[in-house]
Amino acid sequence: METKLELSIRPQWDELPAVQTKVRGFLAQRGLAPDAVDALEMVSSELVENGLKYGTEDGGTIELDVSVGARAVTVEVVNRLGNGPLDLQRLDRTIQWIRGHQTPFEAYLRRIEEISRRDPKAMENGLGLVRIAYEGQAVLDFYVKPDDRLAVSAVYPL
Repeated sequence: METKLELSIRPQWDELPAVQTKVRGFLAQRGLAPDAVDALEMVSSELVENGLKYGTEDGGTIELDVSVGARAVTVEVVNRLGNGPLDLQRLDRTIQWIRGHQTPFEAYLRRIEEISRRDPKAMENGLGLVRIAYEGQAVLDFYVKPDDRLAVSAVYPL
């Protein structure tokens, strides 16, 4: 039996703590192991943060769906794209880059090495999606909905 949490989030950073609390409570009530709850809370947070960073402020809300099925938990975030094709290309490159490594751990190590060589003042480190794949043990994917909103999902096997 599948159960689902659906949240509509204002595109503002101060929304994130409430989202984390709701996701954690929802998953704990479904009887997931504490490690799974921790991983999925992080996955949800990272995907919502990406929606905040790359979505448009005037694009309405960010939608978060967390679905618990018999074999997997799927976290999906839907939002408007801020830079359209540029963000889509960067997202695709990042997911393909992660998939191109032997394991998510290898991708994580490579990203940490890259970050260590960058200027410490650099705004973006590109670690969020890699964390989802490695720390969150989730498989990433995305698609563009018919209304031109971006849906990014992470599937965590149970």
